[in-house]
Amino acid sequence: MSDHPSLTALSLGVKAALLSGANVWQTRTIGRLGIPSVWTSDGPHGLRKQAGDADHLGIGQSEQAVCFPTAATLANSWDESLLTEVGAALGREAIEHGVQVLLGPGLNIKRSPLGGRNFEYLSEDPELSGRLAAAYVRGVQSEGVAATPKHFAGNSQELDRLVSDSVIDERTLREIYLTAFEIVVREAGPWALMSSYNRLNGTYTHEHRQLLADILRDEWGFDGAVVSDWGGVNDPVASVAAGGTLQMPSPGFVAARAVTEAVESGALAESDVDARVGEILQLVQRTTARSDRPVVDAEAHHVLARRAAAAGAVLLRNVDGVLPLAAGTRVALVGDFARTPRYQGAGSSLVTPTRLTTLLGDVPTPAVDLIGYAAGYRRDGTTAPELLAEIADAAHGAEVIVLALAVPEADESEGRDRPHLRLPQGQLDALAAAADTGVPVVAVIAGGGPVETPWLGRTAALLHGHLGGQAGAEGLWDVLTGVVEPGGRLAETHPRVLADDATATRFPAPGPTAEYREGPLVRYRHHASAGIEPAFPFGFGLGYTTFGYEGLVVTDTGACFTVRNTGERRGAEVAQLYVQRTGPSAVVRPALELKGFEKLWLDPGEEQVVTIPFGQRTFRFFDVRTHDWQVEAGQYRVHVGPHSMHLPLRADLTVAGTVPEGSLDPALAPYRRGDGREIPAAAFAALLGRPLPPSAWDVPPLTENTPLHQLRQAPSWFGRRLFDLLDWSMRRAEATGRHALEVGHVFHGPFRTLHTMTGGTVPTEATAAVLTIVNGRPLRGIGGLVVALVRGGLRERCARRAFDAAARAR
Repeated sequence: MSDHPSLTALSLGVKAALLSGANVWQTRTIGRLGIPSVWTSDGPHGLRKQAGDADHLGIGQSEQAVCFPTAATLANSWDESLLTEVGAALGREAIEHGVQVLLGPGLNIKRSPLGGRNFEYLSEDPELSGRLAAAYVRGVQSEGVAATPKHFAGNSQELDRLVSDSVIDERTLREIYLTAFEIVVREAGPWALMSSYNRLNGTYTHEHRQLLADILRDEWGFDGAVVSDWGGVNDPVASVAAGGTLQMPSPGFVAARAVTEAVESGALAESDVDARVGEILQLVQRTTARSDRPVVDAEAHHVLARRAAAAGAVLLRNVDGVLPLAAGTRVALVGDFARTPRYQGAGSSLVTPTRLTTLLGDVPTPAVDLIGYAAGYRRDGTTAPELLAEIADAAHGAEVIVLALAVPEADESEGRDRPHLRLPQGQLDALAAAADTGVPVVAVIAGGGPVETPWLGRTAALLHGHLGGQAGAEGLWDVLTGVVEPGGRLAETHPRVLADDATATRFPAPGPTAEYREGPLVRYRHHASAGIEPAFPFGFGLGYTTFGYEGLVVTDTGACFTVRNTGERRGAEVAQLYVQRTGPSAVVRPALELKGFEKLWLDPGEEQVVTIPFGQRTFRFFDVRTHDWQVEAGQYRVHVGPHSMHLPLRADLTVAGTVPEGSLDPALAPYRRGDGREIPAAAFAALLGRPLPPSAWDVPPLTENTPLHQLRQAPSWFGRRLFDLLDWSMRRAEATGRHALEVGHVFHGPFRTLHTMTGGTVPTEATAAVLTIVNGRPLRGIGGLVVALVRGGLRERCARRAFDAAARAR
């Protein structure tokens, strides 16, 4: 789009200004050329439109919108058609609210079950993530709204997310962490894509030329705009040169001035600026073509949200068929979360729902006879003897106790990672009290990911509803009562204990680097390769009927087999195909990798022949010698079944590859054991192909990219006292629950956010002056700070006037 006709009418300064936002949410307008601004909005599971000067972390109020289930819930459906429906509904709501760019879906790989933002992401597997994300994008863009897959790439932890360096070997990067993005780009053609906060192998992703130009644009054919995560631009000039299109939120005109000066000095080619501006203009064209503004049927969208919540709920245990509840079952409801539900995560995805259902307030009578309710525990996870005593009273005369459990909000939020996988002791005490009544306990969990379940034997059934959105309670009742078949299957592994996970001792990384030592042995790949049995495997989920698999036939083009409903109810099944390398291999390979799936709905006794074709991704690996995709010739085994730990059908296949089979480098021998937890530094360095970067903060002196929490090592007394103040504020915010995310964003953010997140109020020279102060030269720094703020303010006002005049000029 560098030849867009509007480009010739724009001065260099105006073009440079177009590459950053006008405020927190909008791009800039050029009225004289009829170039409107476009409005961006968070909303991977529901629109979160805020005023132009509102916060970006979800603390401020937003306009009401239907809150759909989060990505973690939707992914459990394994249903591409459902994701397309939800995406189209989100697109319609965006149009109604005047939003042109929807910031989602999130499809980063869930490298660890502790990832604080995992509720916003789809899966631990790239094939599943990519296909579901592509379906979502097709739905959103069918309404004329740009979808923005995020966060590209290697964004796995929340701790120090604006400065952490994801150290990933090239093969693992391509096969695990980029494949989902490749699928969504190639199969859905998103009009925008969001880069991530972190560095990737030493370079910030918004200025990573290999990532944005070589792979994303040249190899995959992406022709859209790359939007920075909010506050994620380190160097605007390097970003423009590498392929980063739009800096958000507005940094004022600081970035525009830097880009203009770089072109004038010859440090940046104006053709790069033109290419990025062309991408902005194309985004405007694509998203403003639709002139109507339809009124959304909020009730219809609520019904869709209810259906999606039920589809994403996963039945993990069902002893003696206690579920579904028979008509008229006498039920006692226990748990504070039954009346004040957890239905979404905290942070930038926080939606103000149009309405909210609860297990207590939306009991489906007369299908269920609610005879009592007890809170059992407090929302903070504590309990008291009187609360526990109320459980027995509520359960008197009940046939079943439905117990609502949840991962607390404080343990699961954008901006911080989960501290553990345990439920609070108060909730477990309530479970024990409920079990002691002798009444069967049906536990229902809310949360964005796994929890450890040593208490499982005290339950008769366990239903994981994840985060079901505003209609989640209705969706859960639909499953509990059998109105809807539990068709959800886990999109991520639930380990028995956190220590079983490949990243258990390394996540989140507290230093400047996050070493992905496990390589491709991620989540279920690690469990399968190391022979570690999880609590609930990837792909697992029970239903109210049963299925049989038979007749696997494998050819060079695909696998064909039959699935039969062997039970007495209509039900849903997800047939899954995995591939295993059985012959010698020159590369590290997991024992199993998902390569195909199909969602089925079958009546009792009905059977269906399923064909899963082999494609370019089925047998490939990324060859670091040729820096290209190859297929290793030799023996493979194809597995088919209902989940990763139960694959009753298998067949061997000889594949004619593009390279001959080989033997593994002895330096990589620790990977042959398949245990991603036990990888020494030398083996990871061999996989990485270079020495490991330093893993400790190198301070003093503090720099623009030093996180503020490293003020604890500041060479000046003033800097250390400032750390004490920030640390106190952080602890106080966490204790009170007020604005903890905002304080944490500052505390774990780099000094450059002083000028990138203040809308031009603080110039870059002011940040430099602050660094001078905390690095031990306070008098010089204070003088420089005063001068910088005065000069910067005048310069910002002049630049704004000049841009406004140029935008209006005829």
